[in-house]
This record gives sequence, structure tokens and C-alpha cells, in this order.
Amino acid sequence: MKELRKDYRYSLVVPTSMGVRITPENGQPVAASDMFRMQATSAETNVASISSYLGLPVKVLTKFVKDSPIAAFIKANLRARGMDFEGKEIPQGGPWGYRHQFNIADSGYGSRGPRVQNDRAGEVGRTLCVDDFDTERIFGKEGVQILHLSGLIAALSPDTSRFCLELARCAKKYGTLISFDLNFRASFWEGREEELHNVFTEIASVSDILIGNEEDFQLCLGIKGPEAGGKDIAAKIESFQNMIREVKKSFPDTSVFATTLRQVVDTNAHLWGAITLVDDEWFIEPVREIRVLDRIGGGDGFVGGLLYSILKKWEPEKWVKFAWATGALATTFLTDYAQPADEDQVWSIYNGNARVKR
Repeated sequence: MKELRKDYRYSLVVPTSMGVRITPENGQPVAASDMFRMQATSAETNVASISSYLGLPVKVLTKFVKDSPIAAFIKANLRARGMDFEGKEIPQGGPWGYRHQFNIADSGYGSRGPRVQNDRAGEVGRTLCVDDFDTERIFGKEGVQILHLSGLIAALSPDTSRFCLELARCAKKYGTLISFDLNFRASFWEGREEELHNVFTEIASVSDILIGNEEDFQLCLGIKGPEAGGKDIAAKIESFQNMIREVKKSFPDTSVFATTLRQVVDTNAHLWGAITLVDDEWFIEPVREIRVLDRIGGGDGFVGGLLYSILKKWEPEKWVKFAWATGALATTFLTDYAQPADEDQVWSIYNGNARVKR
């Protein structure tokens, strides 16, 4: 594993397109509800929340709709999470112009699975481009230890694809470590398969940390892996390892590979595990049952815990343990990001200690 930059202002920088998530109360379906909770959201800030709540300096690169009350809501939320942010403000352009995305989510309950609708028409984040930011200042003068990129942003539009590529190139130039969570979404890739395969392959080739599930590695990078879903996830661990070995052959300069293991018993009970390969050493967290209030954000919580562990310069055997626990923690929140009180809370989750602390 390469060394982290010693001269830096930010431990972690995440480019993202912010939006809001609207969820009915008490796990009810959308059509059966008339009371909803709204939160500011994005997968990438979900990841960054682990570091920001635990006291590390984090910066968000994004874009806002000028004079939008939703933009003001998002900014207030990022401040509350202890995150710096930078982003141009774009005029709405009338009622059919730009806006922030809406994510309408039924969290499910028991035997009824979650259902999520993404409403991203006119999303201002689709216009993100490298010219929006002074990358030489951010990576050269201010300094960044880890840049975390998500396949959701890399695939959002041709502009954001180029944006992520240019960020990765600039980060590499200044010795910033690059983390890439593949995050495949079929609807984003439709009609752009060859283009996005090339973009994702180039970003992966310069990444130090590469994260994905069995579907992500196969559909983004064309590397054969185990069949997605199904029962008895614990029995597939060897096939996951074989998949990661194949990924490592294609991307030999990458130091860290990670994937989560999830089997859904019902909406509120999952089997949860994880695998990391650090240089040539395996670290496996066997699946065990966790209780789930809302599953959205569990994978982002895992990535956030992994990056925090790396930033803290812990020994690699601790990384997957802490990341497993921050992922499990995220599923206990109504927000789709975890809000850890301190490291001790996370380790208590890992150790199965849910006793009251007074």
C-alpha cells in the first residue's frame, strides 16, 4: 500500500451530485402514506460521513441550483455533517430547467422488500465538469490524502465521465490515493456500454483502492465472477476470492480490493460479511446476522469505514472489521448515512456489544 500524503488540508475529497431522499414514516409504502421524511443525500457523501463524524477533514465537490431552497437545505446538511463543500451555482432556467435529484424510497418491512424510484430529470449534477474547479489548487496546494470516486458519478453523463477521469489524473499527479467504488447501475449504462467500460477501466487502472460486488466487477470491467444474489452467500467466499484474483491480474498496480457479502433473510434481517485483499494478503469477515432498520447506505458505510481505517494508518487486519461495523451501523439509521458517535461505538457493534453505555 502506498503512503498517504503528509502535507494535506483534506483527508478525503468526494465529487458528487446531491439530492434529496423522501421516505414514508414507519416503513410504509409510498402510495399508502401521507407523511414523509426528507433528507439530503448522495452515495458519495454517505461514504464521507464516516470520516467527517469521526473528526477528519472532508471536502465535497458538487454543483447547486442557484436560489433553490433544496440547495439551501443540502448546504445546511453538509455543514451539519462537518463537511466543507465547493460547487458552482447554476441558474434554474425556469420551471423546466435544472434541479436537484429526488429519490423516493419505500424502506420495506419484514417480507415486503424495499422499492426505490430515482427521479433525476434535469439533475444539475449531470453538468459537473473539471472546469468547475481549480484542481491544481485542490490537489496541488491544499493537498488531499484520498480522492473517492463512485461509478454513479462516472456514469451520470458524458460530462461527469470526463470529470471523474480528469480528477483521477490530477490526483495521481500529486500523489493522492484514489479510491473507486464501481457502483454499476444498468439504467445509467444503457446505450453507453463501450464508452463507460473504457472510462471505468481507465479509472480502475490508476486506482489504489478498488471496490465492487460480484455484479460490479463483471458488468463494469468484464471480469467473470460468481452469480449475483441467491442463498448461502458464505459458501461463495472462495468464488469471490477467485474473482478478485482475476481483477488483480488486470489491475496489478491497485493495492486494495474489497467487496461486501450480503444475503437478505428478510427486509429487517441480513447476513453481512466482507472480503479485502491488501497487497497479497486476504482479510475475511465471515457473514453474520445484523438487524436492519433501512438497508440503503450500508454498502457506502462499509466503504466509508474502510477509507477511514486507511486514513488512520491502522494495520490492514483492522480495516475489514471496522468497515463491516460501519456498514452495519448505517443500516440502523433512518438517514442513509451512518453518524458514528466515536470509534468505540463502532467497535462495540463489531464485538456484538449492544449494552447501554452510561
